[in-house]
Amino acid sequence: MLFNYEAVDQAGAKKQGSIDAMNVEIAISSLQRRGLVVTNVKEADAPSSFFGKRFTFFDRVSTKNIVILSRQMSTLFEAQISALRIFRLLAAETENAVLAKKLMEISDDLQAGSAISAALAKHPKVFSEFYISMVKAGEESGKLDETFLYLADYLDRTYELSSKVKGALIYPSFIIVTFVTVMMLMFTMVIPKISGILTDSGVPIPIYTRIVLGISNFLVSYGFILLALLIVGGFFLIRFIRTPAGRSAYDRFKLSIPYVSTLFKKLYLARFSDNMATMLASGITMVRSLELTSNVIDNSIYHDILNRAVESVKGGQTLSDSLSGDPQAIPGIMTQMIKVGEESGELGTILKTVARFYAREVTVAIDSIVSLIEPAMIVLLGGGVGILLASVMIPIYSIANAQ
Repeated sequence: MLFNYEAVDQAGAKKQGSIDAMNVEIAISSLQRRGLVVTNVKEADAPSSFFGKRFTFFDRVSTKNIVILSRQMSTLFEAQISALRIFRLLAAETENAVLAKKLMEISDDLQAGSAISAALAKHPKVFSEFYISMVKAGEESGKLDETFLYLADYLDRTYELSSKVKGALIYPSFIIVTFVTVMMLMFTMVIPKISGILTDSGVPIPIYTRIVLGISNFLVSYGFILLALLIVGGFFLIRFIRTPAGRSAYDRFKLSIPYVSTLFKKLYLARFSDNMATMLASGITMVRSLELTSNVIDNSIYHDILNRAVESVKGGQTLSDSLSGDPQAIPGIMTQMIKVGEESGELGTILKTVARFYAREVTVAIDSIVSLIEPAMIVLLGGGVGILLASVMIPIYSIANAQ
């Protein structure tokens, strides 16, 4: 939102201009921090041009935004600044319009007497249940500065690990898309122009060339229908994956792909260990930590395993015993280390060690997958195009020799 302002600087000179802010309070606060005495602020006239409008459709609050916010709050709480002033200050400073609006709404709730965790809970799309529970634990212990530092470090580690996995899968996906695009262009644009020459020549066409020409003719004739079917099928597949049954099937599929399944398992184990260690260190109970972790881990298979563990722990079993029933998902070495932590009273420390171990394993697994996929994709792309060209060029070469 754009505001026009009139102000006086420290030297007594009059200043006027415009400032972009979520509301008039943030605009005034920003101007005051510049050393200006505000005399008048009003909303600027809305632009009449279509291109003059500011679109916030693509604005969203990323994990990186929350990491930075948490570190800032940790520093400000350590400086003994009041919660209300912290949220108003950060709302004025943040460049993300959506986050600034949320922080102003939170500060309004705080001014009305709400607790920080309760105010954050009104914005579940920005602050997860795990985040809110950690803040609530910090309020109860009186260590909000440490809590926000824990949160920033945890989210930073999680973001870095997830980014590594996504980055490892982007390159092979790009190669596959490139391969399919090149092959489709060859079949629909290059091969049809050559097929007429081969057909009119009267030279016997090899079986492999006839297959290539047949595929080309099919794609030229029915390519749009096939594309439409793929789009519709993809749409219904996405809708199916969003159902509980579809989500479970998709998660099982991810854990059954050779090499990739190992990467995902280690990622989930690292996330589980790190999450549990962070919450237990903040004083959250074992049962509540398991409940929150089951939602954070983002896999229905592990979600069900942890939910069963919650019931087992409620029934009096130890964490290690409750997790030992699924050796395919939770390896024996992990349950043994958890058992050692329980017996020594250092479960949080052991879980941190396990989290670091699996985080390193994820990095190693990513390097291994990339080293295998990169040459395989190049061979596949080059081999596919080479075979396609050979199947067409060999008959053309025969025609040239016959003449």
